[in-house]
Amino acid sequence: MSIVKTANHRAPASAHRRRVDPVKAASFITLLITTFLMLLPLFFMVSTSLKSKREMLKFPPTFLPENWAWSNYREIFDTLHFGTLYKNSLTIAVLTVIGTLISSALVAYGFARFRGRGNQFLFILLLSTMMLPYPAIMIPQFVLFSHMNWIDTFLPLIVPAFFGSAYNIFLLRQFFSTLPEELFDAGRIDGCGELRMWWTIALPLSAPALATVAIFAFIYSWNDLLTPVLYLSSSEKFTLPVGMASLTSSRFRIPPWHLLMVASVLAMLPIVTLFAVAQKQFVEGIVLTGIK
Repeated sequence: MSIVKTANHRAPASAHRRRVDPVKAASFITLLITTFLMLLPLFFMVSTSLKSKREMLKFPPTFLPENWAWSNYREIFDTLHFGTLYKNSLTIAVLTVIGTLISSALVAYGFARFRGRGNQFLFILLLSTMMLPYPAIMIPQFVLFSHMNWIDTFLPLIVPAFFGSAYNIFLLRQFFSTLPEELFDAGRIDGCGELRMWWTIALPLSAPALATVAIFAFIYSWNDLLTPVLYLSSSEKFTLPVGMASLTSSRFRIPPWHLLMVASVLAMLPIVTLFAVAQKQFVEGIVLTGIK
């Protein structure tokens, strides 16, 4: 009897023993390796930013600085006028995001809500402009802005954002098309016009898609190098990518790579912060715009 009780007592323990799924284990190991490979350049960038110029050129390279050169972060502001560059880039990026959100959301709402004759043709025509490479319109734009006396100002970098973007319009139009018609019927009963329904109904419900567009617009403007080089000539109006590119110019016999890594770390902070704040809305926007 005791033997039977002992066997019955041990049976649940063996039944609850967890079995390792080899597929999940392999997926987890692959994920760890991929994460390590993705974070390795970031680690190298941060580590190099804290090395002295002599240690940076040492071979084989050291993974961690022998002497932590925190003074590099102070030197970048003296060498590159980093504060001015940062302010210029931040001003242009914020205004670009505002212009992109207003114009793209308004046009996308029109394509989603109004089903008149020629609507689909105009939408396809709009999407076809995405096939035009920027070099194809670069010279005509430069001539236009030159006649408007906008050269060496921030206007050529900001004003085009207030005329919409084909990709962002497409993204928001797909989201607006998923909104229930009953909401807008209720708005019409309350006496709302189209602009008021766009502002009070469509935009609040489209926070995930708007966050996605805002992140894309900010990253594009923040990392843009060609447009500022094309239109800006005064050093006090240069943006961050232009200033960072100057660190590799011929005025340095040996480019100060440690300062370039410092600038890269500081330039990365706004993008990381923006994505961390809007991560949930960004993921929802990517998922929900493809539902329809």
